Amino acid sequence: MPYTVAVLAAASEDQGPGDTLRIVLLVSLVGAALLAWFLLRGYRNDDNND
Repeated sequence: MPYTVAVLAAASEDQGPGDTLRIVLLVSLVGAALLAWFLLRGYRNDDNND
């Protein structure tokens, strides 16, 4: 039984690139939102500049 617990503990520490992928996904979503805001703000009608 202690061997099984040790194997499960070692396997749970090595989960792969989950944290890295989560960070990359979050940064890419924030970047896409900022890019969309930057591009779409030029299409806004500005009535003060007639």
